[in-house]
Amino acid sequence: MARVRAPELVGRGGWINTDRPLTLHADLRGKIVLLDFWTFCCINCLHVLDELRPVEEKYSDVLVTVGVHSPKFVHEADHEAVVTAVERYAVAHPVLDDPDLTTWKAYAVRAWPTLALVDPEGYVVAQFSGEGHAHALDRHIADLVSEHQAKGTLHRGDGPYVAPQPEPSTMRFPAKLVRLDDGRLLVADAGHHEVVELEADGETVLRRFTGFREPNGLALLPTEVAQQVGYDVVVADTVHHELRGIRLDGGAVMIVAGTGAQWMQADPSSGPATKVPLSSPWDVVWFGGRVAVAMAGIHQLWWFDPITQAVGVLAGTTNEGLRDGPAEEAWFAQPSGLAVAAEADGERLWFVDAETSSVRSLRAGTVMTAVGQGLFEFGHVDGPAEDALLQHPLGVCVLPDGSIAVLDTYNGAVRRYEPQTSQVTTLATGLREPSDAVVVDGELLVVESAAHRLTRVRLPDEAVRVDAAAHRTHRPASDVVAGAVELVVVFEPPAGQKLDDRYGPPTRLLVSSTPQDLLAAGAGSGSDLQRTIVFSDRVADGVLHVAAFAASCDEGDVVEFPACHVHQQDWGVPVRVTHDGAQRVALVLSGLDA
Repeated sequence: MARVRAPELVGRGGWINTDRPLTLHADLRGKIVLLDFWTFCCINCLHVLDELRPVEEKYSDVLVTVGVHSPKFVHEADHEAVVTAVERYAVAHPVLDDPDLTTWKAYAVRAWPTLALVDPEGYVVAQFSGEGHAHALDRHIADLVSEHQAKGTLHRGDGPYVAPQPEPSTMRFPAKLVRLDDGRLLVADAGHHEVVELEADGETVLRRFTGFREPNGLALLPTEVAQQVGYDVVVADTVHHELRGIRLDGGAVMIVAGTGAQWMQADPSSGPATKVPLSSPWDVVWFGGRVAVAMAGIHQLWWFDPITQAVGVLAGTTNEGLRDGPAEEAWFAQPSGLAVAAEADGERLWFVDAETSSVRSLRAGTVMTAVGQGLFEFGHVDGPAEDALLQHPLGVCVLPDGSIAVLDTYNGAVRRYEPQTSQVTTLATGLREPSDAVVVDGELLVVESAAHRLTRVRLPDEAVRVDAAAHRTHRPASDVVAGAVELVVVFEPPAGQKLDDRYGPPTRLLVSSTPQDLLAAGAGSGSDLQRTIVFSDRVADGVLHVAAFAASCDEGDVVEFPACHVHQQDWGVPVRVTHDGAQRVALVLSGLDA
């Protein structure tokens, strides 16, 4: 196989977490280099950051990880926003800010996240898409260490990472909050990995609860339920992939759901709460006699019953996208904020779907979208709901008149959706990544996450006018031919493993499109990772959705107790249909790039 020289690292935004610009073929020559193409809106990218930490520690004297930040949203192309995200998610390696996707294109990256491994002589030796590749990386890196140690081309020693010095603050990246019955506030202080209790003034700290890792959502249980189960508040403990309970009288913190492991496709989706893995729970709220959970990591809504101590799926299929209908068929994309509205004939669960920049609701088993158009349409546009645009909202709050306040995070704004008129207006701008809010004395108390504080916004007379700005993500579309196209998902089991066919076909491929008419044929589910799909000549562009799964196990004759692994990845590939476009689309699930 021909060796591929790794393109140089280029990005207009500059470098973070290092004291100088880095060159691949000079500064990093002699090191094994792992390029992590990520963007901070992407939950899968955040999962990969955590997966890489043990690998980085194990090979700290020979491996240099470089994050290549490749933005989807306009806000993510702002350098200061990237600097903030690097601190927020404790990224402990150099990061290249590449707002124009220059290096992304040079490496022919198609999806977030993607990893590229470069050997000490500057050649690309492997490329992976999606999550779950830490074990494969470990094997590749171990082989490279042996090979280049013998050749004398491996340089050991410290890397170029320079740790930042964050300013001290009472709260660091607060995420969400809940108001207690006596007016006190609980705030998820994600950057300090704590939940902090504040006086009603929103400033005076009373106490801190520890034992969390990047906590987000908080839900106050009804008094009678709290008395029965022995805790008062449920916390979405996001990076631990757990729900934890807080007993306010005494301050005890306990695990109430999740195993501490991240949910994967082979795991159960219901059962005893502490026996079923979760995946990045982002928000929680009391709804329908149970706790509703925004399971951002797998694009679903779940429920948790504190009394029966069980969990299950409330809505969603794990497919990423924007699709309404029956709860069990709906598609979500990182649901991140929840609120409940009491209506004359029942409760409605409002939620924001961050990656589709949308406001949606669940009522009587049906999901409906109020504001939002899809994975790649976003902006700041007021007016009729069908035309209005948001940008990666993370929070939602029901106002006293029944209208909905939307924490429009990447627009730095608070927006208002009025269900009666289907109109969207702007209440406030100039905020730094607002992520949640509660109503206090006729005002909105807003979590201004990137400013590390709570901010008051008057309702509703301080509405401001904003110049409209609509965007599509600047991720380039791939040209495909109108007609038959060969879709191939390349999967190569990591070294020392083989496909696991003990329980049926070891691979699965699910294909769909937005709009649905983009594909004239080839949509649906099947076990082969290769199929012919047909693009309609009546649709000019859209998004090809591909979900692939593969199961592999260690070779039984090599390992006494073989471990098994599930590899999975979802792609949303923007495509443009032309008469001279590509007749083949190749995506890499694992192993060497095709």
